[in-house]
Amino acid sequence: MRVLLWHVHGSWTNAFVRGGHEYLLPASPEGGDWGRGLAGRNWPAAREVPLDSLSDVDADVVVLQRPQEAERVSGVPAVYLEHNTPKHPGQRHPLADWPGIIVHVTHFNQLMWDCGTTRTEVIEHGVVDPGPLYTGELARAAVVVNEPVRRGRVVGTDLLPRFAEVAPLDVYGMGTERLGEMGRGDHGMDALHAELARRRLYLHPVRWTSLGLSLLEAMHLGMPVVALACTEVVRAVPPEAGVVSTRVEDLVRGVAELVADPELARQKGKQAREFALAHYGLDAFLRNWERLLAEVSG
Repeated sequence: MRVLLWHVHGSWTNAFVRGGHEYLLPASPEGGDWGRGLAGRNWPAAREVPLDSLSDVDADVVVLQRPQEAERVSGVPAVYLEHNTPKHPGQRHPLADWPGIIVHVTHFNQLMWDCGTTRTEVIEHGVVDPGPLYTGELARAAVVVNEPVRRGRVVGTDLLPRFAEVAPLDVYGMGTERLGEMGRGDHGMDALHAELARRRLYLHPVRWTSLGLSLLEAMHLGMPVVALACTEVVRAVPPEAGVVSTRVEDLVRGVAELVADPELARQKGKQAREFALAHYGLDAFLRNWERLLAEVSG
């Protein structure tokens, strides 16, 4: 099939374009949110199509990811992919009562969004396995979050000083330079994985957001995890993979113990990788999308 989709979330798209189809990504000279195209990514099954002439694109199905996209594509069978957690449990989805299908990336998101009469499904994340790169040689904790200063409490930025009392923190992502000495900036995927794998553990201090792919990628690397037990984390991180709790004191103690005990960290990281491969592998993700796209396209 020829599948049309915008390049909205790079890590998710990196997994999605590994299926057995041709993937069409709108592009424009100015780029931006609507015309990003491949953005330099090496995706052999994907090609760019002109943003200003989408009506001429011969697509079999479109995967919508923003409500405004439906206005730009008409007459093509569509499914809507919702990446995000609602702002509150009673929030009505922009496509509620739409006579199509809304796909959520986590069961928590499906539970919390009010989609009205619209049929909903969950297709959980799949991750392109970076391999067991973990060494944990640096007694430091890694965090990945975009715009931590702007997003504040939502992503747990206020908690970082408490963790920094027991271990040095390296925070990666867009806008992290504003954090001062712990901010490490934005990195490409391969470079980020190499940096994360050298840190002793992965810290996930996020209160309210959809399940971050960086967390699942860290588990694939073989990193132990210390995470707030919020949103989908309680399903994604088993107890043997690290420490999951809503009690911050438990998490601070967990960071301290893993930093002090490399062998414990290695054992928990091994469990994290095994769980991630079994539950967030690429094959199941692509099979589930294959089934749904075939149904939607007819």
